[in-house]
Parts: sequence; C-alpha cells; structure tokens
Amino acid sequence: MKTPLTGILPVAPTPFHDNGAVDEDGMRRVLDCMIDQGVDAICILANYSEQFVLSDAERETLTRLSLEHVAGRVPVIVTTSHFSTQIAVDRGRMAQDMGASMLMMMPPYHGVGLAPPEQGIFEHFAAVSDAIDIPIMVQDAPLSGVTLSVPLLARMAKEIENVSYFKMESPFAADKLALLIEAAGDHIAGPFDGEEAATLLADLDAGCTGTMTSALQPELIRPIVVDYLAGNIEAAQTGWRDALPLINHENRQCGLRAAKVVMKEGGVIGSDHVRHPLKPMTQRTRERLLQLATERDVIALRWGK
Repeated sequence: MKTPLTGILPVAPTPFHDNGAVDEDGMRRVLDCMIDQGVDAICILANYSEQFVLSDAERETLTRLSLEHVAGRVPVIVTTSHFSTQIAVDRGRMAQDMGASMLMMMPPYHGVGLAPPEQGIFEHFAAVSDAIDIPIMVQDAPLSGVTLSVPLLARMAKEIENVSYFKMESPFAADKLALLIEAAGDHIAGPFDGEEAATLLADLDAGCTGTMTSALQPELIRPIVVDYLAGNIEAAQTGWRDALPLINHENRQCGLRAAKVVMKEGGVIGSDHVRHPLKPMTQRTRERLLQLATERDVIALRWGK
C-alpha cells in the first residue's frame, strides 16, 4: 500500500450454520455487506472473528475465500497471531501469498503465566517481518495479558521494517497512543484504536488516524473519523454523541455476538451461532441491541431484506 490506511477497518465476523459448520456463502455476504458499509479495509480472523475456535484448515479456507471474493475492492488485513514464532511466520507468508494487504498480530502469549520477555516479543515480530513485505499492525489488547511498553513499541516501529501500524486497546489508550506517536513519529503509518471505538474521541485527540471496530455500524462511525481529521470537530463530536449508546451496548454487553445478531436480523447471514464454549446473548440484551440498531438505521440491519 503506497498510501497509509486511515478511517475504519472493521473486523468481519465468521458466520456459522446452526450446527456450527462454517457458512462459506454467509462469509461472502458478510464481506459484501461490509463493502456496502463503505469501509476502508476489512480485517479477518481477528478475535471478533472467533479466531480462537477455528481450526487451521478453516483459517486457510476463510483466508482464501475472503481474499478471492473481495478481489481487491478494499484492502484485506489477515490476523496471523500465534504463540509459536514459526507458525506466525508461516501464517504470514501464506496470507501474503494469497493477496493480503496487511497482517495483524498480537504479541505471543499463552495465558498470564506464559509470555516471553520483551526481547522475545521483538524477535517474534522481526521474524515475521523478515518473511514478508507487507505492513504489520501490532494489536495491543488486554486479552493477551502481555504488557507492551511504549519504549518497546517505539523500538519495533523504528527497527522492524514492516511494523508500522498499531491498534491500541489497552487501558488509557489515548495517553499511550500520544506517547507512542511522540516517541516513534514518522515510523508509524497508522495509529489506530479498537474496542468498538469506545474511546474514539479521546484517541483522535491523541493523534490516532483510524479505528478498527466490529462490522455493526462502520458506516456511522467512519464519518466521525473523517470529520475529525478534516478539522470538523463539532461534526465529529455530534456523530460521536449519536453513536455512543450503541457503541457502549456492544462493547459492554454484547461483545463479538452483536454484529452477528444484527446481520442475522438483517438477512445478511442465516444464523448468529457462536461456537461453544461461547453462549448466545440473553433475550434482554438482544432486544436492546436491536432497538438501538434500529434507531441508528444501520445498514447491516436491512442489507439482506
């Protein structure tokens, strides 16, 4: 990519049939819906894609299917995280060979008691970078339990050729983004936030240039980023206030199930099944989600009708 990505790069949910099998046709419809939402790129196989319940064979199938179906209409970011450096390298090569525009990776982790030291994390990302020639987005998320210090992230940006995007989801993300931008400067092509854009306005104040949300309402969150970066701060604040109730309900009550529930209701996919041990959301939470999504008139709620 010659021009750095900005805007909104949402995570695609992985649709399953009611019996738990991957819904390949549903995946194609998810991708088409997201493109119609006006996204700037699509991320697949992330945590909100339920990557942790997918087999290696399913990952490969979904990567190939997604890249072939999107066919260059928007960039596709493939999440390739793994504790094993060699597996992360192999996943990265495969994604690049299939046509990925970027990789996203969490630091290597396996529970709170098994995480490498900072030098091991640096070497992990460096090994993947040496094997590819597309950008890498570092995902700094509480899920890993791994602390990525600002000095480590700045060193990675400066010394690892393809590490140039950062997705900040840690507590006090805005302050960390600001410190990282100050420390690494032009070595960062894309400072992004996540967490369904729950802290977007503060993160934009800190210097982020985009957000990675779910596929629930990207068409309504993207204008907040566009307006802010264009200097239309009042319009961005208005958009933020309008978006916040649905953002908050998704982030605090629904999690990765939200986009699936709305997409099923909107005819994008046939089932909102999540694989065990995950459980469906309660009827109470579902009703509030659909009420808020209806008020926002989100595209996913009416795309397939």
